[in-house]
Amino acid sequence: MKKFFSYLMYTSLLVFAMNFTSCQDEFEELPQGNDQEAIAASSATAKLVERTSSNDGSYDNIVDGSSCIAIQFPYTVEVAGIQLTIDSIADLRLIEEIFDSIDGDEDFLEILFPITITLPDFTERVINNKEDLRNLAADCIEGGDDDDIECIDFVYPVKLFTFSANLQQTGSVVVNSDLELRRFFKGLDDNDLVSFDFPISLALYDGTEITVNSNMELANAIENAKDACDEDDDNDYNDDDFNKERLDEFLVSCPFLVHEVKRNGIDQTDQYFEYVMNFKENGSVIVRNRLGVALEGTWSTRVGENRVLLKLEFDVLVDFTLEWFVYEIEEGRIKLYSGDGNKIIMKKACDIVNNTPDTLREILKECSWVIKKVKNNGEEIDRLLGYKFSFGANAEVTLSNGVNTSNGTWAITTNAQGQLVMAITMGDEPGVSFEWLLRDLANKRLKFEIEDTAYELILERHCNDNNEDGDVMEIRNYLMGGAWKIASYTIGEGDNTSAQYAEFDFFFSSNNVARISVNADPIVDNGLWRIIRDSEGKLKCYLNYGEGNNFITFSDDWDIVAASSTRLELKSVSGDGTIETLVFEK
Repeated sequence: MKKFFSYLMYTSLLVFAMNFTSCQDEFEELPQGNDQEAIAASSATAKLVERTSSNDGSYDNIVDGSSCIAIQFPYTVEVAGIQLTIDSIADLRLIEEIFDSIDGDEDFLEILFPITITLPDFTERVINNKEDLRNLAADCIEGGDDDDIECIDFVYPVKLFTFSANLQQTGSVVVNSDLELRRFFKGLDDNDLVSFDFPISLALYDGTEITVNSNMELANAIENAKDACDEDDDNDYNDDDFNKERLDEFLVSCPFLVHEVKRNGIDQTDQYFEYVMNFKENGSVIVRNRLGVALEGTWSTRVGENRVLLKLEFDVLVDFTLEWFVYEIEEGRIKLYSGDGNKIIMKKACDIVNNTPDTLREILKECSWVIKKVKNNGEEIDRLLGYKFSFGANAEVTLSNGVNTSNGTWAITTNAQGQLVMAITMGDEPGVSFEWLLRDLANKRLKFEIEDTAYELILERHCNDNNEDGDVMEIRNYLMGGAWKIASYTIGEGDNTSAQYAEFDFFFSSNNVARISVNADPIVDNGLWRIIRDSEGKLKCYLNYGEGNNFITFSDDWDIVAASSTRLELKSVSGDGTIETLVFEK
């Protein structure tokens, strides 16, 4: 994984050389006034050259746990029961995404042998089992103690000369890559003499280049650069290479919500779930329970055994009082472990705790908000899919499908822990009347939820009816251009297209009214449709045909796959991965 900036300043690459001595001088001047220099293949400079041209095996540490070896593509792994074929470095990210989705301290990965690996000298070897790989990986200890130097590289092509013992030139070679240079040096005997055709260029970790004119300058350039950047060689890939300073900054950046707690092997999540933890820069930490009672303690961090540790101390919260290994601080959460039976997982709550109610009030009033999902007391209320909230300045709120409108009141408050709450009261529509706890505040999407309970509300931002989006307007015009028929409807591998749909005409009218009729006789005349671009930038078609008819199966927020004046192709993926497709044609 090349190359990450360190905080070290790269200074004075060209300094006076140290005197390297052995049985013969390391640098031997060539005859006939030639100011090139020869080095022995066993010299310190030659070893620096070999290390700089060595194969870097750290990029796949998530798989093999070793910076000294790299597994050749393609190969297959099984991650948490999912089989993946790894064809490139980019595919390795899929493994980490699976690991990050599992709130646990065990990352289960199995390699399907045999595999072929590449060693630092570019030698290839076939590995047939886990034990052989483990033995090789043991040669590289945690923390990146491999031999390769990654903060400086040769700029190819490079020409080298070989010499006899009496300094007569015996040959020359042009190398075009690290592989060719490393193999060239590997083929030399210890007492063989070589020299570069100077000047040569070297690329530093920050993208700049330097020029060196002798072996002395080359040796000093590599020596000064080798520790000037973070090579990111930690075999513990999932620490995301954070250091003490980054962890300290992460902790004080936002409040955290406790998501999971285990102490001495006993699950204590129910007791501490949703506790709010605030880390202060002065070393104090304040925890508020669900009643808002504040409990104060202290925190500190240190580096030990190639890992960063977080020490928490409380008089009351004994289950939190421990020195914890910080396993991960990515994906908006932090994972803490200590031994096999102790774990804390917390999630960032930057915008939803200790934020002023005015922030959420202004966001809600700026635009309308379309219901993507609503669940109240365990019931998912499909009949409200696609309905639109409009939040007024005087605590008034309306909910409409384009034809019918319900009126109510709204307010933004905070609970005892300082979390933002949206309270809606709407007598005509009890499905949305609730004190909704804000869970996620994004620019174009709001999520309200009490985790692990039966209440959830997801809203999508809908400004100016998306009238400024050319794609949205074009698809709307297509749909409003007359009657449509269902050409196909599939669920998974099964084709559910039925002759019973052939007689129905589907209309998409103004005011977002969706109608279904047979021979001009209305079957559904108060359905809802919307074309919007959602918070992820996807074009969506909301269909809601209400309850009490055979068309509720089509009610969904569909992805728009393709659209024209004669064909509309929609797709929906359920939570279990089942794919539904719905195609309308004229």
